[in-house]
Amino acid sequence: MSSQAFEKRKETLASMCDERARMLQDQFNVSMNHVQAMSILISTFHHGKNPSAIDQRTFARYTERTAFERPLTSGVAYAVRVLHSEREQFEKQQGWTIKRMDSFEQNPVHKDDNAPKALEPSPIQEEYAPVIFAQDTVAHVVSLDLLSGNEDRENVLRARASGKGVLTAPFRLLKTKRLGVILTFAVYKTDLPSNATPNERIQATDGYLGGIFDIESLVEKLLQQLASKQTILVNVYDTTNQSHPISMYGSNVSDDGLEHVSALNLEDPFRKHEMRCRFKQKPPWPWLAITTSIGILVIALLIGYIFHATMNRIAKVEDDYHEMKELIKRAEAADVAKSQFLATVSHEIRTPMNGVLGMLHMLMDTDLDATQQDYVRTAQDSGKALVSLINEVLDQAKIESGKIELEAVQFDLRAIMDDVLALFSGEAHEKGIELAVYVSDGVPEMLIGDPGRFRQIITNLMGNSIKFTKKGHIFLTVHPVEEVMDSVDVETESSSRNTLSGLPVADRRRSCAGFKIFNCEGSSHPLSPSSSDLINLIVSVEDTGEGIPLEAQPRVFTPFMQVDPSISRKYGGTGIGLSISKCLVGLMNGEIGFASIPDIGSTFTFTAVFSNGSSNSNDSKQQKQRIKNQCHTTPSEFQHMTALVVDPKPVRAKVSRYQIQRLGIHVELVSDLNQGLSSISNENRVFKMVFVEQEAWDKESSISAHFVNSIQKIELGFSPVLFLLGNSLSSSRTNTATSGAYTLSIITKPLKASMLAASLQRAMGGNTGNPRNGEHPSLSLCNHLVGRKILIVDDNRVNLIVAAAALRKYGAEVISADSGKKAIKLLKPPHQFDACFMDIQMPEMDGFEATKRIRDMESNGHIPILAMTADVIQATYEECQRWGMDGYVSKPFEAEQLYQELSRFLQPPSTANS
Repeated sequence: MSSQAFEKRKETLASMCDERARMLQDQFNVSMNHVQAMSILISTFHHGKNPSAIDQRTFARYTERTAFERPLTSGVAYAVRVLHSEREQFEKQQGWTIKRMDSFEQNPVHKDDNAPKALEPSPIQEEYAPVIFAQDTVAHVVSLDLLSGNEDRENVLRARASGKGVLTAPFRLLKTKRLGVILTFAVYKTDLPSNATPNERIQATDGYLGGIFDIESLVEKLLQQLASKQTILVNVYDTTNQSHPISMYGSNVSDDGLEHVSALNLEDPFRKHEMRCRFKQKPPWPWLAITTSIGILVIALLIGYIFHATMNRIAKVEDDYHEMKELIKRAEAADVAKSQFLATVSHEIRTPMNGVLGMLHMLMDTDLDATQQDYVRTAQDSGKALVSLINEVLDQAKIESGKIELEAVQFDLRAIMDDVLALFSGEAHEKGIELAVYVSDGVPEMLIGDPGRFRQIITNLMGNSIKFTKKGHIFLTVHPVEEVMDSVDVETESSSRNTLSGLPVADRRRSCAGFKIFNCEGSSHPLSPSSSDLINLIVSVEDTGEGIPLEAQPRVFTPFMQVDPSISRKYGGTGIGLSISKCLVGLMNGEIGFASIPDIGSTFTFTAVFSNGSSNSNDSKQQKQRIKNQCHTTPSEFQHMTALVVDPKPVRAKVSRYQIQRLGIHVELVSDLNQGLSSISNENRVFKMVFVEQEAWDKESSISAHFVNSIQKIELGFSPVLFLLGNSLSSSRTNTATSGAYTLSIITKPLKASMLAASLQRAMGGNTGNPRNGEHPSLSLCNHLVGRKILIVDDNRVNLIVAAAALRKYGAEVISADSGKKAIKLLKPPHQFDACFMDIQMPEMDGFEATKRIRDMESNGHIPILAMTADVIQATYEECQRWGMDGYVSKPFEAEQLYQELSRFLQPPSTANS
């Protein structure tokens, strides 16, 4: 143990000595770098400029003011290289004669205090190195020739040939009487290559910069920085001459015979330096060895006790482990039982609900008076609310069991935004709320992800906003995350002075302030997609509703938790929509947050990662064309037209431009009617249509008639069509309004591309037809199912009637079968069916088994088979694929749902024939 203590003491001394040596090298190198930096300064501003920008006064003032950067130097001076042929002109230019250095070779600056005028002129030689600039502390060396002293001459010649800093041997500084060294750098012409030879360096030399270092101050300052200064004694030596080392610092004698030597590299390969360290005190008595025997005995007793306690603890942990395994089995059994119960209850509820909702939908298409339609609509809304509640509970059960998964299909995000607008526009009209959607141009046309779950998140957020908002607006925006991070316009567009309705809102930036993607300084966004094919979107839903009380905000995303018990009584709801949304956002590799101010409103923001679906592959093109065929196309007749939008609010004008530009129309914005009239009067612009916001029209009612008359008088060969944009409160429920003798077409917000196209076609002479009650406005333009022969297989008679009626509405020929065996007979090749809807749970033979047998019979053709099931937990897309199905529709279904699922596999007749 004594030997180990000695080795440890030796290692400690070595570590401390090496540490001090490294620190001494570092501090010397820092000062040396500052001296070298001055050589670059002189090369740039003295030799690089004509006339020179530096003189003795400038150099002295600069070096004095920057002396704090060189605390270890006593002074710096610069000597210029002068050839003998240039000496006479140089001396005449400087006004003094080049003087020779002192004759003491070992200490070339020993007589710095001598007056230069008393020195002899430098003897004649090939070249000289007279000092022309010097710090005030060594100003007396100006005019001295460094090449006239042996050691200075040697330093100068070594410095310019090597291109590195060169040190002298230690000497006593005159003023402080401390040991010091001179560091010399050569100053070269700027065009000297980095790999120049010594001869090339000599020829390219302009001068020499020297700095005097106080070695004793350098080491003393280093030791003062260390808390253990008094522990060891330090000596620094110049060991260039191994037989006669020169002591540069330290003369203390230690009683400890232990010594460690650390090499010092001061960047001069010619001179060698080292640091020798000793402990100041002798080593203490080996008390550790004395107490070890007692300690070992105590430790042995403690180990025995710990071992005994550990064995007892292990036995208890094993018992707890077995008990926990039993509890886990019971919990898993309970979870399976709960899932089976939910699946069974869901199936038993969805099956009759499909019949109820389907029959109600069919009833809506019959001739009913206003009261009957209201009753049917109320019953239909109640049924949909019940289905929505079932979906939320099932989603929550999936989340808790970890069984929820996302699809990866191609979809049109803008079409989903249109569907959301259509879903909430009726309630927004009833409340008088302005509803709008804006999707940035930076969002790709097609994305790959789970459109259903993405729509569910937005629907939950929009549903909460529409529920708690009584006035103002609800604004849904979608941007790429990079655009929000880089664009000030996007960040500030929701300020209280620039909102959709003019009412103040909760700051959107606060809703995403906690996102990790915005809190990573100087990086390329760690949460941003690493692949160029991935798109990170940020979606915000902004409203001017009641807001969330401050005390309730921490539990907003807690399932089954309402803000206040009175909320559920006043507005209804289960309190799990936001919890489900947060889980879905997490599955999309995103984050969700909110900012809410009571009585002002709330802004919910989330991010989601999708793949870019706008690629050039054939599969992508076919999928894109299939989605466009699903009734989201816009007429091409408006391409390259120009429209003018008059709106005093920039955000609202931006929304109008976004929706109009989706039709291929170029849009220009103005803030009032006078600016609009000026734009229309410009002969260089031709506007086919003018959209005026109701607010601008009513606010400037005094010039509205003048505006209309002026448009009619413009000699353009035609008058632009004038449209009035208004919401349900500010506009008439008719489609037109009049201003004098001129008729204005009214377009009711919220704006959608399909609705705009129909309005423009109607106003400009087109015919879009009138959609039937409850039918999507653009479905009349699609004929995917006309003449198609569809087989529906279901053991429930009501479901057969509902599905058959829904498909016949689109022109399909429908054949029904109530069992899997009948379906096999009907689909035995050859058959004339284009597609088949197959119920899964049927007696005798279920839909999976029937599908498997049908696939076994197929030889050449492949008929699309789509599952119809109320069991949304077990009937996943992967399960259907495993049995040979192409997709599935969950009950209760709607007519458009059946149509859209079929349109994925059936091309329009014109396309098929071609």
